Amino acid sequence: MSIEVKNITKTYGKFTALKNVSLEIPDGKLVALLGPSGGGKTTLLRIIAGLEVPDKKPETDICFRGKSVLNAHVAERQIGFVFQHYALFRNMNVFNNIAFGLKVRRGKERPTSSGIKQRVMELIGLIQLDGMENRYPDQLSGGQRQRVALARALAIEPQFLLLDEPFGALDARVRQNLRRWLRKLHDEIKLTSIFVTHDQEEALELADRVVVINAGRIEQDGTPNEVFHHPKNAFVMDFLGNVNLFHGRADADRFVYEHPDTKNGTLERFFARPHEIDLRPDNPDGTCFPATVKRVQLAASVVKIELLDHNSKEIYVEIPHEEYGKFQFKVGDSVFAVPKKPIVFKEDYSI
Repeated sequence: MSIEVKNITKTYGKFTALKNVSLEIPDGKLVALLGPSGGGKTTLLRIIAGLEVPDKKPETDICFRGKSVLNAHVAERQIGFVFQHYALFRNMNVFNNIAFGLKVRRGKERPTSSGIKQRVMELIGLIQLDGMENRYPDQLSGGQRQRVALARALAIEPQFLLLDEPFGALDARVRQNLRRWLRKLHDEIKLTSIFVTHDQEEALELADRVVVINAGRIEQDGTPNEVFHHPKNAFVMDFLGNVNLFHGRADADRFVYEHPDTKNGTLERFFARPHEIDLRPDNPDGTCFPATVKRVQLAASVVKIELLDHNSKEIYVEIPHEEYGKFQFKVGDSVFAVPKKPIVFKEDYSI
């Protein structure tokens, strides 16, 4: 393993940011720490980097390739760190920003001037900013500035790359383009990397593995496919995209919808994503629940339909344009909906 985090707890006064967190990061993987604000993602990243110190406990440790770095200074850990807000030196051009970490090295660790120039120009080519080495940060776009910040982190040839919300300060289009660029770059250099995000789409698109963190604990650790299609609990399912909650019963292979106020005993709690719900104009087998169309959004890759059930609860549905063309549901229409693959979670969780 590249990085092993063992039983990390971090408290700030009475607030516990991390609770006995253990995690293994494989060699050469791009791993996302995903979760809501205040969940502990950035705290964990900063502890790995050495910018924060975990609570002292006998079983606590941080290992890089099998060697403990728990007591190592941040400078000794050979970490490249990229912040959300670039942190570039405004009075330095692109070349000097990237070269900074090399120029401040002491003694034999500092490369020659020609060595620094060669390394920096290689990185400028890698981040696709050829010819811009003499520009200053205020002459660059947000995406370009973030690429310079990344090159500066890579200049020192770190063991690992850590990124804290690297695209959070960018607009949606730039963020999407930069995500694709970073994924391509990672596939080329294969540097073990961890990035923090609260954007589930970003984590699922970029990462080899997604670690879902909430309230200081790891809820699930797996591939993007595993955490999205096989969530371990209701929190993970809810956080990774829109989800609907239903009450009803499993009758053989069918889901029978019932309102939670029913007197027929305890009902199961079913969860289903918008694209996993069928819409029909009628209810021939009695398994569908009635609803009214509140809104139809056609300007997307799928048709997004918002429904209201008889209790004014909102239900979100996504169907292909081809399917929508068969029925042409309009606002105010009475329809019937049925979850195709509802998932049951026993724990108490409200959405």
